[in-house]
Amino acid sequence: MANWTFLTNHGAVLCLVAEHQKITARDIAGILDITERSVLRIIADLESEGYLERFREGRTNWYRVYHGQPLRREERSHIQVGVLLKALGAVPED
Repeated sequence: MANWTFLTNHGAVLCLVAEHQKITARDIAGILDITERSVLRIIADLESEGYLERFREGRTNWYRVYHGQPLRREERSHIQVGVLLKALGAVPED
C-alpha cells in the first residue's frame, strides 16, 4: 500500500472542520492519526491565511470556513476552496 495521500493534513483538517463546525482538536487528531499539537498548528495556519475563523463559546471552539478563498497552488488559485470541499463531500450538495 502506498504511503502517501491525495490530501495534506491541512486539507484534511479543513474538510473535517467544514463538516463539523464544533469538532475538537482532539477529535480531529484521533481521526487523522496526528497529534493534537499538529492540529492546533494547522488550525492556526488556516486561520492566519483566512480559510477559517475560530470562535469561542464557553469552553468550546467552533469554526466558520470561508469557502470563497482561493486554493493556494498558483496554477489552481482560480478555484475556490469551497469547490474542493464540495467535491470531497465536506459540504452539503445544493
